Amino acid sequence: MSQDGIDLRTSLGYLLKEASSALRAAMEDALRPLGMTVTHYSCLELLAQRPGLSASDLARGTFVTRQSMNVLLQTLERDGYVLRDTDAAVGKTLPTRLTPYGQDELAKATVAVRSVEVRMLSGMTETQQDEVFRGLRSMVWALRHGPEASVGD
Repeated sequence: MSQDGIDLRTSLGYLLKEASSALRAAMEDALRPLGMTVTHYSCLELLAQRPGLSASDLARGTFVTRQSMNVLLQTLERDGYVLRDTDAAVGKTLPTRLTPYGQDELAKATVAVRSVEVRMLSGMTETQQDEVFRGLRSMVWALRHGPEASVGD
């Protein structure tokens, strides 16, 4: 136990961070042969599910800075994965969407990422998986909305 009373062997926060790091490393390994990073994949996945997202929306959804997302979008556009409108429909926002090439490459990446998730969950029953999902969603809710908020708020 450390001086502040947190035992890393039993700290849920530490275990979540360790799981997150292991998941990211496994995803990076699976995506590397496809020439992608986790952020690259996440950006494409978000665009497939919500075409037209702005760079700011994509940055929030992939947990990177807006500046990093702008650099990534320039690369993705140059490499033919995405198209960005040249004129903003509203304000300064330039909506982005996948090209057919981007959709094809995303499909390959999704298979790779799904294999990592299957491996991650392989030691759990379906009931255990459901419990983990509910527990994690509850933790995210509590951290975002505070202890007084109920899940239905």
